[in-house]
Order: sequence, then C-alpha cells, then structure tokens
Amino acid sequence: MATKAAHKRLTREYAAIQANPPPYIVAHPTEANILEWHYLLTGAPDTPYAGGQYWGTLIFPPDYPFAPPAIRMHTPSGRFQPSTRLCLSISDFHPKSFNPAWSVSTILIGLLSFMNSEEMTAGSLSATRHERRWHAARSRWWNSTGGGSATEPPRKGNNVSTKTGPRSANIKAGDGGKRFREEWPEEDEANWSWMEEVGVEPATGKVPPAREGEEEKECGPDVARWRQILGGGGSAGGSLGQRAKDAGDNWVGRWKWWLLGAVVTYLVISRVLFAED
Repeated sequence: MATKAAHKRLTREYAAIQANPPPYIVAHPTEANILEWHYLLTGAPDTPYAGGQYWGTLIFPPDYPFAPPAIRMHTPSGRFQPSTRLCLSISDFHPKSFNPAWSVSTILIGLLSFMNSEEMTAGSLSATRHERRWHAARSRWWNSTGGGSATEPPRKGNNVSTKTGPRSANIKAGDGGKRFREEWPEEDEANWSWMEEVGVEPATGKVPPAREGEEEKECGPDVARWRQILGGGGSAGGSLGQRAKDAGDNWVGRWKWWLLGAVVTYLVISRVLFAED
C-alpha cells in the first residue's frame, strides 16, 4: 500500500503527464493500485522501432519517490527481454542512484532514450535492425492477441476485467490480450482495426500472400510497409533475420576463392621473408 506521500506524489504526476505527455509516451496508474502504472511507448521515426507499440509496467515502491520503480517491457522488441526487470540507473536495480526529484515522465523518457541506444545491461537483448523492425511490425498484433492466443476481437461490452486483486508483474503471451485490453481498451480496438486493414492473421501475426489473380486492396504507404515486413515471415530468425544471414552467406560464397587466394599469397610471402632473415 502506498504511503500518503507516495499517493499524493503519484496523483500529481498522473495529472501532469495527462496534461503534458512527453513525445511518444503515454502512461497511467491502474484503478485498483496507484503503485502499478502501465505505459505505452511508440517507436520514434528513423529508429528500428518506428511505428511499434511497446507496452510495459512501472511498479513503484510504497515509499516512492525515495526509491525507484521496477521497470518491465512486456511487448517483444528485440531490445529487452519481455516482462523482465530491467537494470537501469532509473530502476530498482540502483536505488542509491535514484533522484527523488525525478518524475514518471523522467523515468519513461530515460527508458525510451536507453531503448534507442545500444548499451547493454541486465534484461537487454542484442538484435539486428531488421529483427527489431520485424518486432515493431508485430507489436500491435502481440499486444492485442496475447501473441496469437486470441483469434478474433472481443465482443463489445465484454472487454474489461473487473478483477481488482493483486496481479503478477510478469505478462507473457497466451492470455489472449486480456491484460492489455484491461488497461488500453481504445488502443486495443484500434489494433484490431489495424490488423483487419493490413490483413494480419490473428493466430500467426503474418500477412498471407494474395491469391493468384486476386487484386491487392488499395492501401497507403504505411500499410504497404507493414505488409512487406510481415508477409510470410515465421519468426525474426526465419524471415528478416534469416534473409540477413543468407545475404552474408551469399557474400562469402561469391568471394571465397578471392579470400582463399589472398590467404595463400600472404602465407607464401611471409615464408619467403622469414627464410631470407
């Protein structure tokens, strides 16, 4: 349970973030527990996360702001391990480095900045730019289907849970998007509309190829871009990641004889020089 000071501080910060949300960031506390906040980060342009929808939680300690929150990102991103506590200077991994003057906005701006860097820490992942673009393209699908465990949109009036008891901070695929829908009903509805527009299969997150002779639906450049990324891919390792690997293999295949010749020449010259010495 939050202390009176923590409750007052977080209430004030919620009003501030509503009135002046930072770019690419929205956040709110749950109705049942002001110490549990949910955030959405939108991938910024000119980054591998462009257009992605990244959902996570901040779990504040009862004595906030004198101690930092636990930070998790649930949506797979290729940057962080899903639903894993992140080791950051603004998180509960480093309570001594936390400044009580920092706010929820400060914390989330710091998280977004760290996400766009390549610095590694506990909870981070190393991935290629293509793999992160692939995760970004699937992020809205993952959030609203629970990673494919829901195959159709929820019925109207039956999309918000009334559960108010304690809940696990870990949120993984398989819940049919229930937890996301509880906190972000409008975004969830928009995600299902987006999936229909792009042609995403709810069970797989893929866009099936058009049948022979079937005309493509007219669509804008943004929809076309998502279709290009999602079409036919099974996983980051089986689509964009595999293409990147294949490209590397092809390069080696084309130049292997030149590389072999260069190595042999180097060895012969080295032997001659050493023999002269």
